Amino acid sequence: MSPRPTRVVTDSMLGMTMPDIDVWSERVAVVLGQNPSMFTGPGTNTYLVGTSRRPLLLDTGQGLPQYLPLLERGLRETRGGDRLQEIVLTHGHPDHAGGVDSIQERFGPLRVSKKPWPELDGSLPITVIEDGGEIEADGATLRALWTPGHARDHLCFYLVEEKALFTGDVVLGAGTTVIPRDGDLADYLNSLRRILELDLSVIYPAHGPAIHDPYTKVQSYLAHRALREEQILNGLRAGLRRIPDLVRHIYTDVPEFLHAAAALSVEAHLHKLERDGLAQACDGEWECR
Repeated sequence: MSPRPTRVVTDSMLGMTMPDIDVWSERVAVVLGQNPSMFTGPGTNTYLVGTSRRPLLLDTGQGLPQYLPLLERGLRETRGGDRLQEIVLTHGHPDHAGGVDSIQERFGPLRVSKKPWPELDGSLPITVIEDGGEIEADGATLRALWTPGHARDHLCFYLVEEKALFTGDVVLGAGTTVIPRDGDLADYLNSLRRILELDLSVIYPAHGPAIHDPYTKVQSYLAHRALREEQILNGLRAGLRRIPDLVRHIYTDVPEFLHAAAALSVEAHLHKLERDGLAQACDGEWECR
């Protein structure tokens, strides 16, 4: 009998490279945010969306100075223009919203549309968009889909004309999404299930390449999380009570420098298991109920 797999999602963004500027469809061009890291892979994908010389910008990257010249070049080479219609944000994490100020300094006081998260938004002036809201650019209609879990303000955007979904950090081009401490795994799983209900042809993620088998990808994410939950429960039953011990036991194929990120996912699973009545915390350690 073949051994149980240790993971379902086997690809990774470690060492991945992508072009600084690329055209993915008639309506969608990508400008890389120039912020590669172990969490962002090649960097944040920022998207020029629309068919005119004045497209909208979906996500802004981290705000690094080397990004702005690329954005200007991307506008010129892919749209033949030098202006933006507005900014739209999937969520307020720094690698997605950190470039708003510098972009507005360069292009003027553009409208910034996002779902509010007051504790994170701070003084950022936003135009509120909620689940089901639409934003239009020439040749493109974006419909907002509230997909919390990775972040409570997270919106995916359905590109009606292409049956495409900009998934932000909910689904990545390779690897899996980290659930931070202010996230919620149960919400995240429900968001994945909601994506499966859409009529989809392609996923445009915030990190990594486009995904042309969207249903297979999302189903693999759900299966991956189910396997991780089983592994964590088995670890608890075997007497592993601390998160670092569970990480070392489960993530045997992951470099140690990624264990801190893996610990966040284990912690998210444990809190879900606690709410499900299957685990409990006791003096900083965990056990089965």
